[in-house]
Formats: sequence, C-alpha cells, structure tokens
Amino acid sequence: MTVGARDGAPRQRRDARRNRELLLEAAHEVFTEQGLDAPLDVIARRAGVGNATLYRHFPTRAALVDAVFRDSLTGTMDAGERARKAPDAWAGLTAYLEVVFRTLAADRGSNDLMTTHLRGVESLEAVHGHNRRTVDALLSRLRDEGTVRADVTTEDVLFGLAALGRAVPALTAATATPDATKGATVPDAWRRPLALFLAGLRTAPAAGPLPAPALTAAGLAEVLRELGPHRTRAGDREPGA
Repeated sequence: MTVGARDGAPRQRRDARRNRELLLEAAHEVFTEQGLDAPLDVIARRAGVGNATLYRHFPTRAALVDAVFRDSLTGTMDAGERARKAPDAWAGLTAYLEVVFRTLAADRGSNDLMTTHLRGVESLEAVHGHNRRTVDALLSRLRDEGTVRADVTTEDVLFGLAALGRAVPALTAATATPDATKGATVPDAWRRPLALFLAGLRTAPAAGPLPAPALTAAGLAEVLRELGPHRTRAGDREPGA
C-alpha cells in the first residue's frame, strides 16, 4: 500500500468533518436570517458545497435543524428549572418568560422552533415538553395562591405565548428603527405586549406602567409588514435599488 493510499481515508474524514462544520455554520446563519423554511440549496451554496454533500450529512431538514439548534435551546430548560424552584411563583414565571422571549427575539430560526411544531427534531420535543411542565407547575402554584384566574389552563397560556412569540422577530426588526417608536429604538419591545398578556391572567392585575414605549401608527404598519410573507429577506433588493 502506498503512502498516498494510507492517507486517503484520514483526508476524506477530515474533509467530511470540515464540510459538516461549514454546513452547520451556514445553516445557522441562513435559519437566523430567514427562518426554518429557508431553501436548503441556499445553505449549501453559502457553505461552498453541493446539495449532494448537504444531504449526505443531513438527509432531512429536521436532521439539519436538530444539529444546528440542539445546544442553543438548553438555556430555556435551565431557566425553567430555576423558575420552578423560585419562592415566588409569579416572579418565577415572569423571569422564565423573559428568558424564553429573549430566545424568540434572537433569531427567526429559534423562533420558528419554539412557536411551531417540526416533526423529527428530538431536542425540540424535549424543550417543548419541559416548557409545558414548567408552565403547568407554576400555574398550579398560582391557582393555589389565588393570584391567577381559576379558569386559565396551561394550554391557554401556551397558545397565547406562541401566538405572541410569532410576532417577536417582526416587532424586534421594526422597532430597530426610530420611526417605529416615537424616535427611539427599542431592543426589548416584546416586553410591552408580554406584560399586557400576563396582566390578563391575574385575578388582580397590577396597574403599574407598561414597559417599553407604545408603537406609533407607522411603527405598527412596519411590524405588520415584517410579519407578512412579502417581507424583505436578507440580501433582497427593493425594485430599482
């Protein structure tokens, strides 16, 4: 056997590992920008490999998504554990949801993962299950204390949070410009609608000031544009630009 032949297999393995790393980096970038429905051929091109190489490493979209986000969502589970142990159940719930919503605002890929359902992503199933158990445990304590409506269910809360969470990337993008909020950028603009949602759960809602400034009419229009399928994706150019 020649030296070249002996080196062939290790070199192939190194190339395969490098291609996998390039694909994961590219997929994270593209999913962050465009969400989990981003075309896979865009990911392959950005990684500098062919579609066949992508499918050899990740035969399904779910397999690629799982590999990209497997470790990034563990922080929400850690926050859930802390919330369950909090002496004050309401403080535990609000602190937990702050972590969740910061994750939802971080990128469109994480938002798609946590607010929708994608079959075959094992790590996501674990996160969804843990999230449900956390909300259920905290609601049970709050009902016993009489601080939340007795007729509120875990499913009510999870549905409301998912619906609100879907709007977070659009709200974050729109309020990154001065026009949306009376001349000031608001990186945590999701705090205001989340506070309104949580206040509706309580038996005696607090009447303190809402966090973050209100949207202007122009700002709301921009948020709704960002929510639509016609929103400008990264790299797109407006006509005539």
